[in-house]
Amino acid sequence: MVTSQVGDYDAVRRDIIAAIPTERYDKGTFGPSMIRLAWHSCATYDRHQNNGGSQGGTMRFPEQHSDPDNNGLEKARNALEPVKAKHPWITYADLYIFGGCIAVEQMGGPHIPFKGGRYDTNNREEIPPRHRLPDGALGKNHIIDVFLDRLGMTVQETVALIGAHAVGECHKSHQGYDGPWTPNQTEFTNNFYKMLLGRTWKEKQWNGPRQFEDEETHSLMMLPSDMAFLEEPFRQYVELYAKDQDRFFEDFKNAFLKLISLGTDRKEGEPNKLLAKYC
Repeated sequence: MVTSQVGDYDAVRRDIIAAIPTERYDKGTFGPSMIRLAWHSCATYDRHQNNGGSQGGTMRFPEQHSDPDNNGLEKARNALEPVKAKHPWITYADLYIFGGCIAVEQMGGPHIPFKGGRYDTNNREEIPPRHRLPDGALGKNHIIDVFLDRLGMTVQETVALIGAHAVGECHKSHQGYDGPWTPNQTEFTNNFYKMLLGRTWKEKQWNGPRQFEDEETHSLMMLPSDMAFLEEPFRQYVELYAKDQDRFFEDFKNAFLKLISLGTDRKEGEPNKLLAKYC
């Protein structure tokens, strides 16, 4: 196997792009799953303790990827394994994030500038606690607690990030929820906001967790947490992005860059002074 030179991210990019199409999964693409892998790798960050996040590549450990909130992400991890084998110099921490950045662009979204340098840890103590990821069953206060307080996002950045629900779908076998958010789930657009505002949503009557379906087609879904974005302080930005896809793309790019940078200032082997102070 011919491997690339250390630091040749263009070669890695080409192989990630080649790994995204598939006949085996989700409308012929691993793209939405790769975005979710990057998101779940980052959203464990806690700014109060400066732990969690993508630094360390801990998503590769069973203790983290076996968390029920990460069900289904093995598809994206496995799709990236041949890329890692071909380019052994890239860390898993960087690979998982790079895959998400590229997937956004390959599905028609904005280019996300990528900067490498994350390390892979072998210290299991760096694995973040479970239950830090957003819970789709909860509402506005939970969103504020996770995004604004723990991750340090602004209201606008929070609304921009949720727009990634334009792609992919929920699988009953993974989280219990079922269905796509938008009709074009392989295209990164501002359709999530358009559907949220433009369709009539009612609770779905079914043998499953609480979710909403559109009365117009009964084919789309929203989570209870999605419905919270119709409330203030979020709604003004939902309305903005529904009208202006270019603005959404620009704000999503900036918010995603902030997300994937959380915790990357930590250095391998250095004691976490903030965590020591917190404890």
